[in-house]
Amino acid sequence: MAEPDKTSVSGVTYTPAEAGYFEKRSLKRTAGFWGIWGMGIAAVISGDFSGWNFGLASAGFGGMAIAFVIVVVMYFAMLFSIGEMSAAMPHTGGAYSFARAAMGPWGGFVTGLAETIEYVATTAVIVYFSASYANGITDVLFSFTLPAWVWWIILYLVFIALNTAGAAVSFRFALVVAFLSIAILAVFAVLALASGQWSVDKLYDIVPDAGQTAFLPHGVLPILFALPFAMWFFLGIEELPLAAEEAHDPAKDIPRGGIMGMITLVACGAVVLVLNPGLTGSDSLGASGEPLLDGFRAILPDGLAAVLSAFALIGLLASLQGIMFAYGRNMYSLSRAGYYPKFLSLTGKRQTPWVSLLVGAVIGFLGLVIVDLTGGAAGTGGAIVLNIAVWGAVLAYLLQMTSFVLLRRNFAHVSRPYLSPMGVPGAILAGVIALAIFLGFLLNELFRPAIVAIAIVYVVMLIGFALFGRKQLVLSPEEEYALSGGTHGDPQVEGYDAMESEVFRDDTH
Repeated sequence: MAEPDKTSVSGVTYTPAEAGYFEKRSLKRTAGFWGIWGMGIAAVISGDFSGWNFGLASAGFGGMAIAFVIVVVMYFAMLFSIGEMSAAMPHTGGAYSFARAAMGPWGGFVTGLAETIEYVATTAVIVYFSASYANGITDVLFSFTLPAWVWWIILYLVFIALNTAGAAVSFRFALVVAFLSIAILAVFAVLALASGQWSVDKLYDIVPDAGQTAFLPHGVLPILFALPFAMWFFLGIEELPLAAEEAHDPAKDIPRGGIMGMITLVACGAVVLVLNPGLTGSDSLGASGEPLLDGFRAILPDGLAAVLSAFALIGLLASLQGIMFAYGRNMYSLSRAGYYPKFLSLTGKRQTPWVSLLVGAVIGFLGLVIVDLTGGAAGTGGAIVLNIAVWGAVLAYLLQMTSFVLLRRNFAHVSRPYLSPMGVPGAILAGVIALAIFLGFLLNELFRPAIVAIAIVYVVMLIGFALFGRKQLVLSPEEEYALSGGTHGDPQVEGYDAMESEVFRDDTH
C-alpha cells in the first residue's frame, strides 16, 4: 500500500506538486509558424559557417557530398516522425516526452539526458567557433585579439541575457537573425560565382591515398566518419518540439515549421558545401576554424573580407540563440518533472527558464576550458566538443525513432493531428542511419574522447537518478501523458495538474 502522498510506478516514485509549483514554472505562448521556423533555422544555421568542413579532411569532397545526401535522408525521415509525435504530445519535453511514453521513466531519462548533452555541447561548439571568428575580425579591423576564454564568457553572458528577456524577444530575434544569415549566405554565393575563383579542381585537391581516387581520396569507409560533420548542417532542427508550450498552435506549426525549415537548410547547406571548398581548396579548408571567412578571404581583400565576416558572425550568433533556447527548455522539462533538481525549472517573472539557461552555460564553459587545457587550443577543441554534441544527438535520434515505432503500436488509439507520410518505415530508416553514425564513432579512434566524456556523464547522472531523482518525480504534462496512456497531458487544454486528484486521491492508489 502506497503512502497517501506518494505513488510508485515502474521503479519511480511520484509526489504531489507543492502549492504554486507550476505557477513558478510557467511558460508563455508567443510563437506562430514564422517564429517556430525562425527558431529552427537560427538553431542550425551556424553549421553553414563552421564545423561541417572537418568532414572534408575525413573523407574528401566526394565522401562529404555522399555523407550530406545520407544525412538529408535521415533528417527528413526523422522530422516526419518527430512531427507526428510532437503534434500528439503538445508539451515541452520533446525527445524525453516521446521516450517517456514509449519506454518508461528510465527510457525518458536516458533520452532526455542525451538531448541535454547534445544541446549544451552544441552551444559550446558555437561559442568556440564564434570566438574564433570574432578574433579573426578584430585582428584585421582593429589589430587586437582577446583570449578565447574571454570571448566565451562575453558570448554566454550576452545570450543568457537575451534568452531570459522573454520568449517573445527570443522568437523575434531568432526570426530576424535567421533571415540575415540566409541573406549572408546568398551574398557569399553571388560573390563566389562572380569572382571567377571557384574551380572544380579545388574541390578535389586532397592528394589520394595509394590506390584511391580524387573523389574518395581516403576510400569508402571514411564516408562513415564524415557523417557527424555532415550532420552539422542540420543538427538542432529537431529541437522544435521543445517550443510546444510556447507555440500558439503546436500541433500544426511544429511539424510544418520543421519540414519547411529542413527544406531551407538543405538549400543553404548545398550552396556552402559546393562553393566554399571550390574557392579555397578542400585540403586547406578541412582544418579551418572559420571556413566561410576563409572563403571570403579567397575572393576579397582582407579588410573587406573581415567586414563581411562580421556579418557572417551573425549566423553563428543566430545558432547560439537557438540552441541555448533548446538546452534551456530541455533541462526545464526534465527538472519540472523531477528528473533533474527542481530548482532548474524555475522561470521567474519573464516566464523563461533562467536557472537552466545559467547552469547550462556554466557547464558548457567549463567543458570548453577543460578541452582547451587538455590540448584543444592546438586546433582540435572545436572538433572534440562537436563530436560530443553529435554523439549525444545520434543517441537521442535512435531512441526517438525507437519511441515512434513503439508508440505507433502501444498508443495506437491516441489522437494524431499530423501523420508522418513515411510512417514506421521512415522511422526505421532514420534510426538505421543514426545507428550507423553511432557505430562510426566507435570505430574512429579520433572520436573516442567524445565517447569517454559522454560515458562519464551518463554514469554520474544515472547513479544520481537511481539514488535521488527517481524518488522525487512530479506529474508534469509529459508524465501525465505517459501514465494515462495518452488521454492526459495537453496543458493548453487541461492545465498542469489534471491527474493530481486521480493519482493521489486516496492511500490505496
